Amino acid sequence: MINLGEKVKDMITDYEGIAISKVVHLNGCVRYEVKAKGLKDGKTIESEWIDEGQLTVIEEAESQEKKEEKPPGGPGSVPSGFSHP
Repeated sequence: MINLGEKVKDMITDYEGIAISKVVHLNGCVRYEVKAKGLKDGKTIESEWIDEGQLTVIEEAESQEKKEEKPPGGPGSVPSGFSHP
């Protein structure tokens, strides 16, 4: 199984990139959108949709665990009379 965020390689075309989306079709076909790193002629390289069976993981994704929980929002305090649901 491929996890989003992992670096993958298409075994047929040698296209490499990061798995950024996953789609599962009704017929069971699983495809991943793979985004290459870098630029070509000063523009981003378009992502490609590739069947799961053609992909191999070449680098696992970094852990997505939160290191420190911080409350959302900017500096300041909540105005008086304002309540959270």
